Amino acid sequence: MPWTEVAVECAISSRSPGKKAGGRALSYRDALREALGQALKRDSRVFIMGEGVDDPAGVFGSTSGLHKEFPGRVFDTPIAENGLTGFAVGAALAGMRPVLVHMRMDFMPLSFDQILNHAAKLCYMSGGRSHVPLVIRAIIGRGWGSAAQHSQCLQALFMHMPGIKVVAPSSAYDAKGLLLSAIADGNPVIFIEHRWLYDVKCGVPEKEYLIPIGKGVVKRQGKDATIVAVSLMVNEAIEAAKELKDGGIDIEVIDPRSLVPFDEKIVVDSVKKTGRLVIADMGWRSGGAAEIILGRIHSKIRKHLKADAQIVALPDTPTPACRRLEEAFYRGSGDIVKAVRKAYGLRKK
Repeated sequence: MPWTEVAVECAISSRSPGKKAGGRALSYRDALREALGQALKRDSRVFIMGEGVDDPAGVFGSTSGLHKEFPGRVFDTPIAENGLTGFAVGAALAGMRPVLVHMRMDFMPLSFDQILNHAAKLCYMSGGRSHVPLVIRAIIGRGWGSAAQHSQCLQALFMHMPGIKVVAPSSAYDAKGLLLSAIADGNPVIFIEHRWLYDVKCGVPEKEYLIPIGKGVVKRQGKDATIVAVSLMVNEAIEAAKELKDGGIDIEVIDPRSLVPFDEKIVVDSVKKTGRLVIADMGWRSGGAAEIILGRIHSKIRKHLKADAQIVALPDTPTPACRRLEEAFYRGSGDIVKAVRKAYGLRKK
């Protein structure tokens, strides 16, 4: 069955289930693999390409064994990012639905010409006669001493490009539903995955389901302050909420899941209730995703804020390599706690 009919058959969901769904828990990597297998089975136009997709490790396990199940449709590629992306764009224009895997987002700038000047614009430039149903899986995040060229979170660069959708699921449930939605979409989608999420498990239905791109979710209900957290920072925000609860501050955690399009309403409604806002991202602060999000919604929340909105993001410096500097550079639950306390005018403990 082609993707033009998928919404009729699949369950449409906009919220995450509990720890188990359908009697099982699945890791983030296994949810990705299951979604890819179901997409390959559903539609013969879907194929997967990228460095290492057919290796025994299978991109951290997310494509493991698929090249055996679907011969010729899951294949390794040379290290030639711009050329590979051009190949994928051309295949999408010809009616295929490629999934291109970039194991390191750091090297996606080598593909900017294909992404910015072709994939993002061809539908507009053709008056809607051409479409580029391309999914680019972009793996990001802190490694283990991966330093300045192998650990960057560059999602803000793609948020600046009209014509591209950008999603960043934080759970296995969302990863499966959003990946299936991205493959079903008729537009180019940058699908962002943080390496540290691959082992995290939650309930994931075995059947196919779609999560609408552009629909956020409230991960934790609260009344005193709103935290909008991106990808891995959702987990950090949940941990921060537990600590703050002990101090009598009740936190609401929102996972936008999609950065472009962005669910402004879910954030505005929350801030109207809480009066305080913290945005937590994994990229740099200046011109980063957090500043872009705040810029989009500030005029709509300004009169409801009881204190200045706070941003938790990386300092404007390349990523260090040594462990001691990494500890000072990266942000986590403790930084979110400090930001919330600052919004309350409280001193550090």
